[in-house]
Amino acid sequence: MPNMNPKKMPMPEQDPNVRNKNFDEVTLGYTPEMAVEEAQRCLNCKHKPCISGCPVQVKIPEFIALVAESKFLEAAAKIKETSALPAVCGRVCPQETQCEQKCVRGIKGEPVAIGRLERFVADYAREHGEEKPVQPAANGHKCAIVGAGPAGLTCAGDLARMGYQVTVFEALHTAGGVLMYGIPEFRLPKAIVQKEIDTLKDLGVEFVLNFVVGRSETIDELFADGYEAIFVGSGAGLPTFIGVPGENANGVYSANEYLTRINLMKAYRDGADTPILHAHKVAVVGGGNVAMDAARCAKRMGAEEVYIVYRRSEKELPARLEEIHHAKEEGIIFKFLTAPLEITADENYNVTGMKCQQMELGEPDESGRRRPVPVPGSEFTLDLDCVIAAIGTSPNPLIRTTTPGLDTNRKGCIVADEEHGITSKDGVFAGGDAVTGAATVILAMGAGKRAAAAMDEYIKNKK
Repeated sequence: MPNMNPKKMPMPEQDPNVRNKNFDEVTLGYTPEMAVEEAQRCLNCKHKPCISGCPVQVKIPEFIALVAESKFLEAAAKIKETSALPAVCGRVCPQETQCEQKCVRGIKGEPVAIGRLERFVADYAREHGEEKPVQPAANGHKCAIVGAGPAGLTCAGDLARMGYQVTVFEALHTAGGVLMYGIPEFRLPKAIVQKEIDTLKDLGVEFVLNFVVGRSETIDELFADGYEAIFVGSGAGLPTFIGVPGENANGVYSANEYLTRINLMKAYRDGADTPILHAHKVAVVGGGNVAMDAARCAKRMGAEEVYIVYRRSEKELPARLEEIHHAKEEGIIFKFLTAPLEITADENYNVTGMKCQQMELGEPDESGRRRPVPVPGSEFTLDLDCVIAAIGTSPNPLIRTTTPGLDTNRKGCIVADEEHGITSKDGVFAGGDAVTGAATVILAMGAGKRAAAAMDEYIKNKK
């Protein structure tokens, strides 16, 4: 008999006034008893609509049915049939707009907490002696992956399971991409990411770090090394700045730099080698998940006042509802319908404030959202000592400028077939943020998964 409670099992969390001073994980996870009770809310629908909302096609009703029977290790194995990073996805995927949005239980109540159950299952397996994967028999073919982010890791894992010799080339000194340098520890503990990477190593995937494709070697040189197909999942790490006077002042960061210093280089730890400004009053310009991450990090770094400055209304905020909710609980101040005009600085060129202007929503723009327009005479100044730009990123131009025959669009993104990741250059496939621009982890994983299948087909047809 299913559990017909219309509400999800609540997720235990740290108290907001405690967690906004530490980098420990905010959400604490379900207990086994809580997981079983939540799993029993699943109706195991005949048509399984939730699966259609998952970019990597996790067998959601099947793994949840196993959780309901307390078969947690079997549930973990079921998820891993299609997903390489379940502990990651259970934490950072926007389930509310994907699998949970399709859940039938959401029609008259709250959907089943699919993401929370995925996280529980992955954590349980990690903590209770999950068996190491067995390396499949080698098929004699080599593939290269450019970038060790979610797209590249997923593609590498799928190819390795098919028997390919897979090498992942990563520009940084640590694999994981945005999972390591972008998403804060309090949302995604790095030990969990490392465990997922170690699982790929157990499958036989080789990681070559500090290797910048386009400088260390080009795509064509990798082909010359014997790789038969190459997947480019190099992400979109080139920041976009605000474009106002004064943004070269001391104390202005891109969100990429700020988060990398904190997450990858551990600037929040006492005695950390990487310097970072311990600001008192911080404004983060932007309204996406990256803006929420930067603002919440600034609060944890000791800032007394942290503002989110966003030029549209709260209704248009692109960040996940959970991240907005957590930010508000932690004391982040939201300045909606506000646009920056100028960053001011003192005689030593240190930030002193940001001139802003109130906005109102006019007619829709090309994205379909109502365009913000200035309110005359509404200028005001925020007193600040730090400004963080979180208004988007684009792919680094290095690969496109060193790879003849690889088409890109006006935004610098690689042009690739969405279904298979096929590019204009023979043998080169691409996916994730390098193709779409900044998007979600799970969409990048889906692209990596589809590309792996297409690369397998490509190599088989060349035999």
